[in-house]
Amino acid sequence: MTVMAERMPQMTVEDFEVIASAAPETVTLEFINGQIGVKRVADGDHEEIVRWLQKRCLQHRPDLWLYATGRGVKVEAYRQGRARPDGVLAPDEHFLGHGEWSDPAGVLMAVEVTSYDGATDRRDRQEKPTAYAAAGIPVYLLVDRDYCECVVHTNPAPERGCYDDVHRAPFGGQVTLPDPVGFTLDTEALKNYVR
Repeated sequence: MTVMAERMPQMTVEDFEVIASAAPETVTLEFINGQIGVKRVADGDHEEIVRWLQKRCLQHRPDLWLYATGRGVKVEAYRQGRARPDGVLAPDEHFLGHGEWSDPAGVLMAVEVTSYDGATDRRDRQEKPTAYAAAGIPVYLLVDRDYCECVVHTNPAPERGCYDDVHRAPFGGQVTLPDPVGFTLDTEALKNYVR
């Protein structure tokens, strides 16, 4: 670390929230590991994957809803992070009365769908599992369009900021989302949503 970097003040979560509230709709901002990240606006296939997953969640768990509207979630207790997962599975009406950024308590699963950009590896495969595990979210589902696979992270260890179990399944296979989600996905349709 350079001397200049050591002198740089850490952005506060309050400062980030002011910046994020003023961002145009074409930009999605997140605050993970003390840094602002910009998520690319989703393409049509990305949105179709989220729609497909919403339908599957509703079929298997009508008591839950996959919120896919950029629901803000507070992540990383230490660094006071803020993330906007592509989907958040929670009980119906769970977010009533919440502001823009919700506590992760009660969130059963966070979902990310990779974007075709250079930041996907760092953001979706490295930072997001760490942030969601540190927040204690029981399941993190990554729909990875680059590798044509679903990656299910379970058994969060918040104190270590990691998930103890990671399972991969190629598109076309069966993906088990263990309790508290509690159902299996047939991912054959996901083959239609990759380039």
